[in-house]
Amino acid sequence: VQLQASGGGLVQAGGSLRLSCAASGSIISANRMAWYRQAPGNQRELVASITSGGSILYAGSVKGRFTISRDNAKNTVYLQMNSQKPEDTAVYYCKAVGINYWGQGTQVTVSS
Repeated sequence: VQLQASGGGLVQAGGSLRLSCAASGSIISANRMAWYRQAPGNQRELVASITSGGSILYAGSVKGRFTISRDNAKNTVYLQMNSQKPEDTAVYYCKAVGINYWGQGTQVTVSS
């Protein structure tokens, strides 16, 4: 299993970033995929998830601002983040739900 998150960076409040998660094999198409984030001093929290059938869940704090999507042909999951807030600052990770593996995350920093 390999999951590589990318696309993080520094953005001003109100700005946008798109994160990508490239996966090995057919992990994306076969599993529920999720984005998590962890801010310093906080526990890792679920941001959004998408099932193989396309059902989507969002954390209340990002609903209406973030969009999760999946491209099975590219074995990639995306997280489009709009109207970002300083409290979105965290390391973001993608994960295949049910598989005990955490890839390297990507840092997102939102300045006020």
